[in-house]
Amino acid sequence: MSVTIAFATQLEQLIPCTMKLPERQPEFFFYYSLLGNDVTNEPFSDLINPNFEPERASVRIRSSIEILRVYLTLHSKLQIHLCCGDQSLGSTEIPLTGLLKKGSTEINHRPVTVEGAFTLDPPNRAKQKLAPIPAELAPTVGVSVALQREGMDAQSLIELKTQNEHEPHHSKKRVLTPIKENTHTGPQSPSESPVPPHNQSPPTKDDATESEVESLLYDKDTKLNPKAISSSVPALLAKPVTTSIASETASGQKIAVPATSHHFCFSIDLRSIHDLEVGFPINCILRYSYPFFGSAAPIMTNPPVEVRKNMEVFLPQSYCAFDFATLPHQLQDTFLRIPLLVELWHKDKMSKDLLLGIARIQLSNILSSEKTRFLGSNGEQCWRQTFSESVPIVATQGSNNRIVDLSYTVTLEDYGLVKMREIFVSDSSQGLSAVQQKPSSVPPAPCPSEIQTEPRETLEYKAALELEMWKEMQEDIFENQLKQKELAHMQALAEEWKKRDRERESLVKKKVAEYNILEGKLQKTLIDLEKREQQLAIAESEMYLFKLQRERRELKSERERNLQELQDSIRRAKEDCVHQVELERLKMKQLEEDKHRLQQQLNDAENKYKTLEKEFHQFKDQQSSKPEIRLQSEINLLTLEKVELERKLESATKSKLHYKQQWGRALKELARLKQREQESQMARLKKQQEELEQMRLRYLAAEEKDTVKTERQELLDIRNELNRLRQQEQKQYPDSREIASGKMDGPHGSALEEGLDDYLTRLIEERDTLMRTGVYNHEDRIISELDRQIREVLAKNNASN
Repeated sequence: MSVTIAFATQLEQLIPCTMKLPERQPEFFFYYSLLGNDVTNEPFSDLINPNFEPERASVRIRSSIEILRVYLTLHSKLQIHLCCGDQSLGSTEIPLTGLLKKGSTEINHRPVTVEGAFTLDPPNRAKQKLAPIPAELAPTVGVSVALQREGMDAQSLIELKTQNEHEPHHSKKRVLTPIKENTHTGPQSPSESPVPPHNQSPPTKDDATESEVESLLYDKDTKLNPKAISSSVPALLAKPVTTSIASETASGQKIAVPATSHHFCFSIDLRSIHDLEVGFPINCILRYSYPFFGSAAPIMTNPPVEVRKNMEVFLPQSYCAFDFATLPHQLQDTFLRIPLLVELWHKDKMSKDLLLGIARIQLSNILSSEKTRFLGSNGEQCWRQTFSESVPIVATQGSNNRIVDLSYTVTLEDYGLVKMREIFVSDSSQGLSAVQQKPSSVPPAPCPSEIQTEPRETLEYKAALELEMWKEMQEDIFENQLKQKELAHMQALAEEWKKRDRERESLVKKKVAEYNILEGKLQKTLIDLEKREQQLAIAESEMYLFKLQRERRELKSERERNLQELQDSIRRAKEDCVHQVELERLKMKQLEEDKHRLQQQLNDAENKYKTLEKEFHQFKDQQSSKPEIRLQSEINLLTLEKVELERKLESATKSKLHYKQQWGRALKELARLKQREQESQMARLKKQQEELEQMRLRYLAAEEKDTVKTERQELLDIRNELNRLRQQEQKQYPDSREIASGKMDGPHGSALEEGLDDYLTRLIEERDTLMRTGVYNHEDRIISELDRQIREVLAKNNASN
């Protein structure tokens, strides 16, 4: 009987906020009692990311199946505690009754197991009245309990002594017995898968924690021993993570390659996903692994992309190429037997990653596609095959319905036979791949000891070739070392980042759980408040109904009183109306009598009027025939004519007065115009005086100039006399041209000045003549032009003076 504690998650949820941890770094461990033997696992200090080696404790039992079944029925549960010192932080119970069921003979054929992720409960949860924790935040521990007959699958178990003995630490990683996956717990994310599948070979501890054990081997009969690698395994392995392989390759320095192996390059391009069927958007990545290509490490697209209905999303970093060497029939057999499984994962920062579905890509389809020829880097003939299609990604849970379609393209390139027969692995490059994953199709450079025989067999050629190949190999080794160091640093940084990210996420989840608990209390309080509000509302409604009934009674009595008063007033109004009608009737009768009397009086008056009118006409006819009447009519006509003449006289008088006012205004306007004309005449006179003053000054200057000319002439005469005397003394001829020029200068300059004066006088006379006509003024263009010319001539005279 064996018990294995494989992993643990969300352990920080077990630490209450009031608990004080030791000041030094606390150590946590799991404790349980196996058939009376106390067992603890290796202590660890990080609750957020518990990093401990999975340990198995086993004990041999000598008994019969029936007695053992009775014992397990009496002791039906195995308690496992998470402890810190001598304090239990939480515990869980694993039921053991399922190991030996009544009437079952499964123990005789295969080991029976109870395994899974069990929830850890804090002590005294019922007493503390703690709220339940959501399933995704619950602390769990992965436990497997196995029971089997002695000698069955002994090679797959590593037995531990039960007297508080544990496996010692070695330089090589401890190998775990493969445990069958628990299928009813649902898929686990790539970073949290605790145990490998049952049909795989034993992984190392690193592989178990990273859940890559499902791709370490692709054939049960193949052994990962580089010294004795067979032809059924790819000759060039990409960089594996397992330490056991690296430790074994340290002893064997060469890996043999079969002579008929071909150099292949297989590339996969996961182009896009489309036609999403689920009703919610997914934040997905794709993940796959195919160890036949020489690498068990998973290939994942990154970063995650969001996919919604009716849209096609192209995947980032989805292209990967593998260079490897293998036999062609081995390649065909593997492609036919083993499909490429592509997993669709939903990434969620707030919860665990969820495996949604798996797509099966049948790699044998590329073998039937058309081959195309191309030339390699060294001029050799190579072949290429390409295949593209869309495959459905089928859900892992439920009725295997299609989730989404995946479009991909695969390419297989055959570079022919591998030239080198062995791969040299130095101590500094252990664990590194001979050919890493890369899109290049160039095969790796061979070592000097594996050079194939060439036509040129001279020692110089061989030495030079060996030197160049040794340089390339050393460069590759140096680059691999640098890449190893870089990868180690990047992994350390990534692990530290993941650790801190997990710490933050766990704290956030814990706070969210606390907030949920407080929210529940708040909801309960709100419900109580709502009940109280309802009770108050009911009481208020009852009081309101009582008041309403009382007011209704008061209104009813008041209405009856008002109705009685209204009836009394109507009765009184009717009596008043009857009395008024009788009075009106009496008045009407009296008015009728008055009407008859007045009608009779009117008739009498009309008759009297007609008689008087007839008498008036007769008197008028008698008076019209008299002369006084005619004279009176003429007087009336003359009176009318007099009135008409008086009216015309008055209008004429008014017109005269109006014209007189107009004449006065015209005289005033004329006086203004005369004054303005006088002012303009004064301005022109003043301007002419200024010009005359300038001309006087110019005349004075001319007179002075004449005087100067006369004096200059005298000086010239004196100079001429002196020159003549000098000539006589020196007996030389005078310069006639200088004397002539001197004589010409004077008369020519005077003539020019006299012409300017005449021109200035003519301009002034023309301007004055135009101004005296009254048609032009100083603002006209011609007058402005004459003024400008006069100013220019005056300026020239001043300049010449």
